[in-house]
Amino acid sequence: MNIIVVVNSDWGIGCEGKQAIILPEDRRFFRETTDGGTIIAGRKTYEDFPGPLPNRKNIILTRDKDFKPEGVIVKRSLEGVLEEIANEDKSDVFIVGGGEIYKLFLPLCDYAYVTKIEAAPKSDTYFPNLDSLPNWKIEEQSGIQTSETGVKYEIIIYKNTSHS
Repeated sequence: MNIIVVVNSDWGIGCEGKQAIILPEDRRFFRETTDGGTIIAGRKTYEDFPGPLPNRKNIILTRDKDFKPEGVIVKRSLEGVLEEIANEDKSDVFIVGGGEIYKLFLPLCDYAYVTKIEAAPKSDTYFPNLDSLPNWKIEEQSGIQTSETGVKYEIIIYKNTSHS
């Protein structure tokens, strides 16, 4: 299983449920990386989508018993999600947020695909700093790039070495 996330330089991922900086390059990377796979999101993150993401199995984890949108699989527990993906190739399963979902699944993931933005706008939700966690090591880095929006960013792939 994998995590895919965009973080600010202070590991912030959002404020009041929204990403402060949106990079077209990160959106393309997300689309290409998760295409044909399974995504797992929390309800609040899913509600920020235009609807079910195409060409992906969309699984939403929520405690909200009234949440039943068309075109997605809704699960009420971590165990329910794990049962749903039990027979899937875990390299094609991506945790896509938000903050609580990331923290819940992080120990179960093998890789984290992190787009790190060189800016630190106000955040109220943070992703765990993988650079300070002993089991997470950098496996690949894109090098600093400049977005068409002028923002500098880097794509870093981390590996969970406790799964080796």
